[in-house]
Amino acid sequence: MRIPLFPILFILAAACVASLCGKEELPVIQPEAPAETRSHFAALDDVRLLANGLLQLGQSLREFVQKTKGQINDIFQKLNIFDHSFYQLSVIASEIKEEEEELKKTAVILKASNEEIKDLSVEISSKINSILVERTQLQNKVEGLEKKLSSLSHGLMTSEQVAEINGLRDVIQSQEQSITKLLVAVSEQSDQINQQRIKIKALEEKLSANTAPQETIERMPEIFNSEAPTLSPYLATSSTSTATMINLPSDCSELFNRGERVSTVYVIRPNGSEPFMAFCDMSKGYGATVIQRRKDGSVNFDQTWDKYENGFGDLQKEFWLGLRKIHSLATLENSVLHIQLQDWKQGRRFIKYRFYLDGAESNYTIHLTQLSGDLPDPMSNHTGMMFSTKDRDNNYHQDSNCTHKYTGGWWFSTCGDTNLNGRYFHIRPKGRRRGIQWKQGRKASYSLKFTQISIHPAAPPSISSSISASTEAGIFP
Repeated sequence: MRIPLFPILFILAAACVASLCGKEELPVIQPEAPAETRSHFAALDDVRLLANGLLQLGQSLREFVQKTKGQINDIFQKLNIFDHSFYQLSVIASEIKEEEEELKKTAVILKASNEEIKDLSVEISSKINSILVERTQLQNKVEGLEKKLSSLSHGLMTSEQVAEINGLRDVIQSQEQSITKLLVAVSEQSDQINQQRIKIKALEEKLSANTAPQETIERMPEIFNSEAPTLSPYLATSSTSTATMINLPSDCSELFNRGERVSTVYVIRPNGSEPFMAFCDMSKGYGATVIQRRKDGSVNFDQTWDKYENGFGDLQKEFWLGLRKIHSLATLENSVLHIQLQDWKQGRRFIKYRFYLDGAESNYTIHLTQLSGDLPDPMSNHTGMMFSTKDRDNNYHQDSNCTHKYTGGWWFSTCGDTNLNGRYFHIRPKGRRRGIQWKQGRKASYSLKFTQISIHPAAPPSISSSISASTEAGIFP
């Protein structure tokens, strides 16, 4: 508010100058002395007023300059802090980039090494098979010679026959030694593969934690998940010879019967089909083959028919095993479908069905009969239903495609409320009908936090009664 003094001071200064100039121009003193005295004192008052105004103006300018200097100093301090922070960020970004390049190079080296180990394992397996074939041929020759010896029991063997028998025995011994060496090599390769998987898993975690753009990381889980599993659970020694044969189990329950107790990924071969990798849950007192798991929304389950038929996802996290593989596991009528659910209050419940699945020619029609559990049974309306996806609608609802309305592939029955392959919500949604649904009658829809579907053979009554359901029960809203 001190700035408007400038016009006033300017006017006063002008008046003062004019009065002084007027005083100099007077040639003579007028007779009226008292009037001149009053004019002289009035000019001095104007000067004092002007001086006072100038002092105030100078004080205001001084305060303004001090304030401006303080603001400029603050700006310089902030600029220094910003420069220091920017430099630190540049250094960190450079370090992250260098570490990323090193991790990429290490991943490429490990991938190449793993491919070599895979090729070597395949080559060893083929050699073992050829050696086993040769061993069978040699055994047949030995049996033929034994028959000849029995027929010549009343006579003497020629030296040629004795030499041939001794030669065959030497060949058999050398073959057994070769097989033993190959088994040792296979065991060593198995250990190397396990070490490679551990290293690759650590690289996965480091690369996934890096926030910089990484285009090559997106395909790493697919490459790592294709690793060959350990071969040690599938090597069984014959009681009649030292030769060892690779014997793949038909499912996880067979692995459990062999003594395996670790819940992890194994290779199985159900009913003579093509072998494939599956996650085995050994935590319930038996081996169950997991066909579906949802726990964190990391995998998109809104997939096409081809994906649902062949499987997708990460067997260690979220996945759908694939309708072809599920069919190979459920071709027998003694299969049990075990469904486990968890809500957002950590409450757990389960239900079990007698389960059978038709093949691709019937669009994988499902057949269910409830056995036990503490969940309501909305799946009774789904038995006899064909599987549907967003690009192949096989439900009975003629006016709409259930997969487009609710997302995910499932055995839909006129777009019912049960769909464990629906969209995953990371918080508890209210009033939504497109999540992971297991609706209880007429209650409001509720999207679940965790689901797991597994298959195992029907257990004998003594075993099934000893397995308590209390570990899976809980509060279900």
